Amino acid sequence: MDEPPVDRHAIHEELERARTTFHQLLDDATEADLRRPTDGTRWTNEQLLFHMLFGYLLIRPLLVVLRIFARLPRGAGRSFARLLDAVTKPFDVINYLGPVGGARVFGRRRMGTAFDRVVASLHRRLDTEPEAGLALGMHYPTRWDPFFRDVMTIADLYRYPTQHFDFHRRQLTLADGGR
Repeated sequence: MDEPPVDRHAIHEELERARTTFHQLLDDATEADLRRPTDGTRWTNEQLLFHMLFGYLLIRPLLVVLRIFARLPRGAGRSFARLLDAVTKPFDVINYLGPVGGARVFGRRRMGTAFDRVVASLHRRLDTEPEAGLALGMHYPTRWDPFFRDVMTIADLYRYPTQHFDFHRRQLTLADGGR
């Protein structure tokens, strides 16, 4: 049975909603807001905002990796995902330290610009994806992120960063509550 076509319009809307929200969060935050600790993470609000941006920045390289593994025997992707799951603890350290440094390097203005660029790039890529390409999939390290599933498709990857964004938005402690 054929799968229904991917709702590209819905993905475009999700990307734009996140982009608009990201700018609102940055624009409304004071310097004190950005330095405040978040709820449930070891990051400050500024560091968590960078982490949310980074979720989008990772999609382009993840699309490349997925396209490679989708063409290999399924066992190769499964083995790679198991290997990545085995190194979850070092990943967690890097995942924490990246936003600590990234927020310092990027700052508020450059984070907004980077968000705009990466979302525009994802819009363009999504528009050019062949329907069959959106169904390509590979195994993912499910211990790395609560939104990674055992097998994810290219269409799933386009939706992933906004799921990640929405989850972390609730952890922000900005004046507007981040909500």
